[in-house]
Amino acid sequence: MKGVKLIGILLIVAGALALAYGGFTYTSDRHDAKLGPIEFSIAEKETVNVPVWAGVGAIVVGSVLFLWGGGRRR
Repeated sequence: MKGVKLIGILLIVAGALALAYGGFTYTSDRHDAKLGPIEFSIAEKETVNVPVWAGVGAIVVGSVLFLWGGGRRR
């Protein structure tokens, strides 16, 4: 019961963050050349855009789980 509500809260927060920021950026390292003791590496910034429908969907599903997912069991 508590686990379903916790997942609902996490989905609501994730959906709100997705709508607020619209995506996230991370850095990936690629090692291109290694010449003896010298190593050349390139760090690339990658951007992931989160669609608006995914943020809204996460909020809706999280709300449903939070409100009705923690019902009584008989």
